[in-house]
Amino acid sequence: MQPAPIAEPGATMKRSETLDLQWQGPASPPLRIGILLLPSFSNFGLASLIEPLSIANWLAQCNLFQWTLLSVDGQPVPASNGLLAGAQAGIGEHSEFDACVVIASFDVHRHARNPALKAWIKRQAAFGAVMVGIETGTELLAAAGVLDGHPAAVHWDNLQGFQESYPRVQACAQLYSLGRKRLTCAGATAVLDMVLSWLDRLAGGNLAREVAMHMLIEQVREPQVQQAEGYRRNLHAQAGKMGRAIELMEQHLEEPLSCEAIAERVALSRRQLERQFMQHTGLTPLKYYLSLRLARAHNLLQQTRMSVAQVAASAGFGSLEHFSRAYRAKFGCAPSNDRSQSLSAPVMRQPLGHDRQPLAI
Repeated sequence: MQPAPIAEPGATMKRSETLDLQWQGPASPPLRIGILLLPSFSNFGLASLIEPLSIANWLAQCNLFQWTLLSVDGQPVPASNGLLAGAQAGIGEHSEFDACVVIASFDVHRHARNPALKAWIKRQAAFGAVMVGIETGTELLAAAGVLDGHPAAVHWDNLQGFQESYPRVQACAQLYSLGRKRLTCAGATAVLDMVLSWLDRLAGGNLAREVAMHMLIEQVREPQVQQAEGYRRNLHAQAGKMGRAIELMEQHLEEPLSCEAIAERVALSRRQLERQFMQHTGLTPLKYYLSLRLARAHNLLQQTRMSVAQVAASAGFGSLEHFSRAYRAKFGCAPSNDRSQSLSAPVMRQPLGHDRQPLAI
């Protein structure tokens, strides 16, 4: 997946200590990027990384960027969608890069226990490479200790577990972060925003804008833009008193409030609160509340090493028996059997209900 060499190079770039690149003459070498793929990585994330760089090479008529696909053992790597990516090298070959990108999605805790992988990440960071984490690739950078004290953009579905596991990292729910020699991205479409913003810094805004034009991207989102959490955020923004009720639920997961207490705090009767929840979510307030608590438990079980008892307490369950019964009813397995965020593991679906119409305030 290397870009084909071009016989007549035009303007290329020169690296500085901070990797802010400037247009220079044809003798300047391309930026060398090592892209480490972990099993079940996002093929969309890989394409979103490579395509803007490939278009930049084409427009500049020279190799501004040169990349190498890596795997831990040098063997092909399956993506989460089943496609197989051929690696050009393994991490044991001791190549040095100007930038190293780690792309991962599932089973990140298993990968984070690999000492060779963490040693490779630490070595590349020590050599001065810009370290880039995409999706849960950011967690692998954190596990190797190279994100301590740095901001990190983490997908909202993994943010709670990440914060629990890596308190020294400044994790946030923004789309991506562009720090000094540290780039992180929550994943999905935000990868395109991050790469185009990075390209803007490296090679200037004109090239970045032209690449965006060819990709039919009208506007690149800023890094600090907050991730949308889908339906729940819409409820917060549009549902008025019901949105406030949901905020109260989210603020009191460890010590749940009664339905009567929530209704009183938002100035509704219990019947009015139940009617609004049924109308917009298809769930009673208590069932919606339970889904929020089980969502926290599900994330902490899959994304941290907290004990089942600790997770139960964090989700507001005073009885392990009650917790296990509610968890099994929701996910079809005992909490102790749901400790890995893999493709085959239970999934927490969002309670979208049945109302597709805008919510009345």
